[in-house]
Amino acid sequence: MGCLSQLTSPPYLLLPPRWRHFSFSSSRFPQSSISRKNGRIRCGESKTSLSQESPAGKTPNDAQEPEYRVVTAIKSGYNEIVILDTAESRILLLDSTYNVHSMFNKEGKWTSAYWDEFATFPPIVPDGPIAIFGLGGGTAAHLMLHLWPSLQLEGWEIDHILIDQAREYLGLSSLEQQSSAGGVLNIHIGDVFSPDAASISRGYAGIIVDLFMDGKVLPQLEQPDTWLELHSRLMPNGRLMVNCGAGDDKEFCDTNDSWKLNASIRALCKAFPDQVCWKKMPKEAGENYIALTGCLPDLDSWAAALPHQLAQGICQWKPCS
Repeated sequence: MGCLSQLTSPPYLLLPPRWRHFSFSSSRFPQSSISRKNGRIRCGESKTSLSQESPAGKTPNDAQEPEYRVVTAIKSGYNEIVILDTAESRILLLDSTYNVHSMFNKEGKWTSAYWDEFATFPPIVPDGPIAIFGLGGGTAAHLMLHLWPSLQLEGWEIDHILIDQAREYLGLSSLEQQSSAGGVLNIHIGDVFSPDAASISRGYAGIIVDLFMDGKVLPQLEQPDTWLELHSRLMPNGRLMVNCGAGDDKEFCDTNDSWKLNASIRALCKAFPDQVCWKKMPKEAGENYIALTGCLPDLDSWAAALPHQLAQGICQWKPCS
């Protein structure tokens, strides 16, 4: 399951401190409304603790904060799972970092974050099934099937409890019903690194890799051999698109070579010399590095196949060199 990055490579932007103070037990928490009172976040009658003082010198009325409530909070064998509900969206938080791993917008589809990049993937891969390794709450699947309603998506997730929660609260079950155009999300529970899992006989047209744990990219993704093995699951001319998280925490003057700060992209370049492209998301979108295997696509043709919201960022892709 993915996340959006800052220096610690989380899946998505870190939540404000006031949202990070949950106390987990092995049982499910009751639903509870959350309101702001006297500079603290208070959580109904739930055992969940969300208390956080206002920043020094600030009063509760200095800024308008979105109202939200906890719709579920549960601990699985892999994650501490919290889903928050706001007027505009539902937000999935995972692990002790409380980073945002998925968003389910109630009206507008686009997230202005790395999940939107995944929706640009189908025009540059062959026809055929596309896998998502690290399905999480299904944000990428929602966007891809919205834009490309005939896609066959194969979503892999290791945490079955997370999938159950996403089906109930994040609209995931709707994607498992074949659309009128033939598109569908098939969900698989398992470890994508196990020898017998996550492969199909004719190969995938593309694989989206969005695998994080405790706010960091899985260490396997910093090893060239891992990428060679994952690439072997593709059909001819298939590609990988990867959420690589953030770069190393140090200065780098040449922005054209800043990809060298990211361990996953360095491993990809060792596995596929001269066959990796990259872009970096802007600060307001989490500063994640996104990588793509294969030669740099024709950017004009790629952009022409996409709606304006997605096409405008295509020119930022460049080869690693």
